[in-house]
Amino acid sequence: ERLVESGGGLVQPGGSLRLSCAASGFNFNLYAMGWFRRAPGKASELAAAINSDDDRTYYTDSVKGRFTIARDNALNTLYVEMNNVMPVDAALYSCAKGQGPLFGVAPHGYGYWGQGTQVTVTS
Repeated sequence: ERLVESGGGLVQPGGSLRLSCAASGFNFNLYAMGWFRRAPGKASELAAAINSDDDRTYYTDSVKGRFTIARDNALNTLYVEMNNVMPVDAALYSCAKGQGPLFGVAPHGYGYWGQGTQVTVTS
């Protein structure tokens, strides 16, 4: 199994960024996926999640209306579109593979994480 994130970098407050996660080594279309983030000195947080094939989604309250999670099962790729980025969004973002087709909201609902891509918010 392999998850490789990309798309992180520097973004100004109010700006936008799209992160991608390329999956390989497993049947991507059978598993829910999530985006976790960890800011310095803080616990890891599930920012967004999506079911395997019905596009049902979850967002933590602080990103609702600003982030959009999506997946392309034909390309084995997970995305998150981050709009109106705020300083509190600065973190290491990692995609994670769910334990089955429906997303969970707790870390134990995910069995594999990528290495992550860093998002830095600076003016």
